[in-house]
Amino acid sequence: MLTLRKKIFIICTCLWMMVIFLFSARVAEESSADSNAVIDVMGHIVFADYDEYTEEEKSRFAESIEYPIRKLAHAMEYCILGILLMGCFVDKKHSIVMYGGLSLGISACYAMSDEFHQLFVEGRSGELTDVLIDSAGALVGILITILVVKKYINFKERKNAA
Repeated sequence: MLTLRKKIFIICTCLWMMVIFLFSARVAEESSADSNAVIDVMGHIVFADYDEYTEEEKSRFAESIEYPIRKLAHAMEYCILGILLMGCFVDKKHSIVMYGGLSLGISACYAMSDEFHQLFVEGRSGELTDVLIDSAGALVGILITILVVKKYINFKERKNAA
């Protein structure tokens, strides 16, 4: 029987997968506009006088960080997915490492399907490097979850021993 916690994680995971799908369904022009909006915010955070930059200076700044920002977004999307998937599976009956492997496998398969989906979106492409970045992001989320769960278990054991 599914606990309330697992039901909530399953719902959140499905919703997050839909968010990822919807981001991937955006045509290249819309996706670039999203990236540019993030880059504009970054410019204001990093440079106090960003508003005084010329359009050429802003364009050079955007070009210099667009690729890393886009790849970081990929990794973050899948980091969250890895955490949510772990929440769906973790219990006291089985090894947390086994659930980590299962979560990573599902994340990697979803990343592959997501890149395949992008082949059919105007101006987008499916990239093997994005699958690897997505999977690495999921792995980071899974490792974070494993660390948090282990810390929680240690905390409970110390509390019960006292």
